[in-house]
Parts: sequence; structure tokens; C-alpha cells
Amino acid sequence: MEHMDNRAEVSDFLRSRRARLTPRQVGLPSSGTRRVPGLRRSEVATLAGLSVEYYTRLERGAVSGASSEMLHAIAVALRLDDAERAYLFDLARAAGPVGRTPRRRSARTWVPHESLQWVLDAITVGPAFVRNGRMDLLACNALARAFYKDVFDMPGQRPNLAHHTFLDERARDFYPDWDLFADVAVSILRTEAGRDPHDRELQDLVGQLSTRSPEFAARWGRQDVRHHGTGSKTWNHDVVGEMTLAFEGLEMAAEPGLTLTVYVAEPGSPSAERLSLLASWAASQQTPAPRDTAARTD
Repeated sequence: MEHMDNRAEVSDFLRSRRARLTPRQVGLPSSGTRRVPGLRRSEVATLAGLSVEYYTRLERGAVSGASSEMLHAIAVALRLDDAERAYLFDLARAAGPVGRTPRRRSARTWVPHESLQWVLDAITVGPAFVRNGRMDLLACNALARAFYKDVFDMPGQRPNLAHHTFLDERARDFYPDWDLFADVAVSILRTEAGRDPHDRELQDLVGQLSTRSPEFAARWGRQDVRHHGTGSKTWNHDVVGEMTLAFEGLEMAAEPGLTLTVYVAEPGSPSAERLSLLASWAASQQTPAPRDTAARTD
């Protein structure tokens, strides 16, 4: 199979990680005035046990054929976290001559199994939904549809959390800490781009967001990635008000690349009361979700 020419992505990522470190952070002496911030290539090479010439080739994007041991040494030298390390290996895998990452299911063609919808509908204590790495909402329960009602109310647009975050002015009110949600959205898309650089739908989404949102373009250029599986956040829903909810994201073994996420409130908390009010409001709307809109991705 043909390999992916992703040298620019590899180069940008390695240079951005090198730029954020100082000699003191990695136990090296700092000598002279530096024209640019961060470590020098020679310092990274020393830390990784590589020749300067070889590390320079890698940083210029020539990672095809790099061994896992070399990539590991670079990850240690640059102090990459788990998400960044995985992203580096994904970039190298995409550049290699051996097999590409299996293609993700398309949002336009994927339909959830009936049993998956049953599972989602059985979750009544909080919003539950399935998304892909492009942040398309593919399937959800009634509470998730009510929770993300504005995401489902964007004419001509498949329900997509990143699109909503950057291109819907209502998102500024929905996310009290908009900068945090924006950072997370971009890091999820960047992580997916490393896993599946051949995804045309993802490329189109990134292109659209980069063109229409300076905030997205600036964040995309930072090369930040992260694993986003558990935690808590605060939302401000225009029907019931502010809610702080915990979330758990579960990778779906039967559907690689898809994540099932559930939001829950602390029992007895004001957020739990408001979530219950939202469920009542959703039931009163009596607007069943069209099956073909609730899910579509690849």
C-alpha cells in the first residue's frame, strides 16, 4: 500500500514539542543566547541517543522506517505524554510503507445497530451518545438530543460538536468556559488526524473550520493532542440553566473509532435536579428523532 506523505505534520509536531522545553527542564546546561525558544536539535539528539544528522532527518518528516525504539527514545527526550506519544507513533505508522490505518466508518453511511439504540434509550439518568473522532454525533438517547438541541439545530449541517463549538454563536453561552471546550475539540480532531490521515471528511471539516474560524486555526497550529475519556465540565443550558456533569467515554470494541459517552450529575445536587427538569422538558416536546439524522458516519 502507498504510504502517506505527512512530513509537514511530523515536522510541525516535533518542532512544537521541542520548542516548549528548556535545557533546565531536561537537565542540560543552558549556554548562550537562543535565537528561538526551546531545545536545540542537537540537545534532543543527545537526550535520545541519536546522531544530530539522523534526528534532523526525522524532524524534517522522514519518519518512514523509524523503529519503535527510536520513536520511544524521541518521546522520552521530548517528554511526550501518553496522548502525544500515541500521536507520534500514529504519524510514523501513516508514513510507513506497511498498511494504513483501517478507514473509519463514514457519517454519511453508518447506521447504529438497533440494539445499540436500545442501550442508549435504556440510559435515562443522563445524556448518552455515540461519536466518532471527527466529533459527529451518530446516535443518542432522548436526553442527549435535548441536551445538545442546538447542535441538532444547525441547518444543512450534520450534528458535529466541533462545528457547533466554533461556528455557532450560541456555543459561547452553552460553554461557560468556551476556551476549554475549544481546546478539547481541536485536540480530539488533531488526535484523529494522526490516527487516520486519509479521512477525507476530517480533512474537509478541518479545512472548513480553519477558513471560517481564526480561533480554530490558531489552536490547530499548536499541534496539541490529548486523550479525553473522563472528567467533569460545566454547561449552561438555555432551558434549565447551569449544570456540572461528570462524563465517561467508552471506546466501542465492536466499532473501532467510535466512543460511547455518558454524562451524569452528582446524586442530589442542583445539577441532578436540572438534568431531571431537562428530561421532563424533553418528554414534553414529543419530537422523536428521525432515525437517519441521529446517526451517520465513517
